[in-house]
Amino acid sequence: MAGQLWVTDSLGGYMYSDNLSEELRFAVQPLTKYRQFCDVQEALGKHKGELFHWNVYGDVAAQGTTLVETTAMPETNFTITQGTLTITEYGNSVPYTGKLDDLSEHNVKEVIHKALKHDAKKAFDNGAYDQFNSTLLIAQPTGGTDTAAITLYVDGTATQTNNVALNNAHVKNIVDTMKERDIPPYVNDDYYALARPATYRTFKNNLETIKQYSDVGFQLIMNGEIGRYENVRYVEQTHIASEAWTNGASDAVFFFGDDTVTEAIAVPEEMRGKIPSDYGRSKGIAWYYIGGFGIVHTVAAQSRIVKWASAA
Repeated sequence: MAGQLWVTDSLGGYMYSDNLSEELRFAVQPLTKYRQFCDVQEALGKHKGELFHWNVYGDVAAQGTTLVETTAMPETNFTITQGTLTITEYGNSVPYTGKLDDLSEHNVKEVIHKALKHDAKKAFDNGAYDQFNSTLLIAQPTGGTDTAAITLYVDGTATQTNNVALNNAHVKNIVDTMKERDIPPYVNDDYYALARPATYRTFKNNLETIKQYSDVGFQLIMNGEIGRYENVRYVEQTHIASEAWTNGASDAVFFFGDDTVTEAIAVPEEMRGKIPSDYGRSKGIAWYYIGGFGIVHTVAAQSRIVKWASAA
C-alpha cells in the first residue's frame, strides 16, 4: 500500500525509536492567503447541482439628470449578467497500517490530521489563486522598462517582458488607475496587494528611504499583512510558487478591491476516517471538501483585480 508503514523508517518506523522526543514537529507551513479574500457564497447543502450562479447588476443605461416641470419622468433600465462556477470534489488521504498504529509512540492519527490540514490549506489557496490569475486587467511598466509609468492591458495578456522591480512610483500609478476605473476598495478606502515576500523588497526599500512606510496606529487584520501605503494594504504569501520571470527583477503582484473571487461551498472541508479493512490491519484518514472557486467579474470594465505581470 502507498501510505504510512512500520517497516520503512521514513514512512513510520521513526515514530518509535529509543529516546524519541515527545514533541511533534512539522515542516513550516504558511496560512492561507488567497482564500481569505474570497467571498463565501450560499451554496451550502447537498442536492443543489454542480453549477453555482450569481447575478451581476449593471448601471442604469441612461444617467439621471435635472427635470423640467412639464416633462415626463425619464425611464431607463439596467442589464443583468450571470457568473458561473463548477462545484467539484477536493481531497487527499494518508493510509496507514494497524501495526504502525499499534507500535508507534506518537499518536499516528494526530500526526496525519495535522499533515493533511496543511495539505488542504495549500489546495484551497491554489484553487483561489487560479481564479485571481484569470483577471483581464494586466499592469506592466511602460515599454517593459519604465520605472514609473505603467500600461494597463484589458485582455488578460501580458505583452511586454517586465524588466524592472516594482517600486513606489509603479504602485502610485496602479492605485490611481484602479481609482479611475471606480474599482471599489476592499475595506474602508483601502485596496489589497498580494505577492511573494521578495517581490516587495525594492518597493519597501524605496519607502524606508523616503520615510513613508508606517503602520503606526494601524491594526493588521489579514493573514500575512505587513503594512499599508497609498491606500493599499500589503500581504505576503508563499503558497504559490514564483513565476520565475526572465530577469528575476520582480514577480507577480495582485492588486484588488472588493468582490474578487467567489467560493461556493456545498460540503465544508472535513476530516474523514477510512472504515478499517483487512480485519483492522488497513486504516486511513482523508480530508474532503465539495466546492469551487470562480472569479466574479469576467468583463474587463467591471474587473476588480489588477495583476502586475510579465510576458516571460
